[in-house]
Amino acid sequence: MQCNELVRYLDTQLEAAQFRDYCPNGLQVEGQREVQRVVCGVTASLALIEAAIARHADTLLVHHGWFWRGEDGRVTGFRKQRMARLLAHEINLIAYHLPLDAHPLWGNNAQLAQRMGWTVESRFGEQNIGFLGSPAHAYETADTLTHALSAALGRPAQILGDDRHHPLRRIAWCSGGAQGYFEQAIAMGADVYVTGEVSEQTFHLAQETGTPCIAIGHHASERYGVQALGQHLHEQFGLDCEYVEIENPI
Repeated sequence: MQCNELVRYLDTQLEAAQFRDYCPNGLQVEGQREVQRVVCGVTASLALIEAAIARHADTLLVHHGWFWRGEDGRVTGFRKQRMARLLAHEINLIAYHLPLDAHPLWGNNAQLAQRMGWTVESRFGEQNIGFLGSPAHAYETADTLTHALSAALGRPAQILGDDRHHPLRRIAWCSGGAQGYFEQAIAMGADVYVTGEVSEQTFHLAQETGTPCIAIGHHASERYGVQALGQHLHEQFGLDCEYVEIENPI
């Protein structure tokens, strides 16, 4: 498959042009024209690039790519190291940020709901990337949900807030660094808010509103979208797609 054909397909399916994002979506670094072997991962770090090289991949498909708004644009230091390795091996870098959070099937939030057995009822937040819904059966407490998330994601989840002793019938969630949507989730009637990471002020909001917030890890909350997308590309086009996990405690 030609790389430009793959990018056009992904741009269309993920509706990339509709998003106001903090980085370019789609092809970020051009490599080989022909795509056969794709390594998928969360972040285009040097470790993931080296994993792609070791697997003789021609394409790297990630959620967190490069060229973020407001960062230093000079190609020096770690940026030079990353780019030099990618260019030396002619590996395409394809990245989708908000489009891969928001997609109703392959997105990070949709995939989290699928793993946890949550039904999506509505959307909220910037460009509707936050999800609101309900579990198949109400969790007895926020502690119960925290344990379930920890088991499902394979890492400890952190709970903020003390009101943990009533059933949770409405859950709001948004992957990554979406702690800023917590107040909106409360206003929409959520009994609990689940996100990737939290800030100092998140603790006080949870304490004062009586609505728990559960942080499951930025990286952990965004592993599954790119995996689902890679699986789709394998089924749709027969591409050899492998997800590579680069452990990240954040």
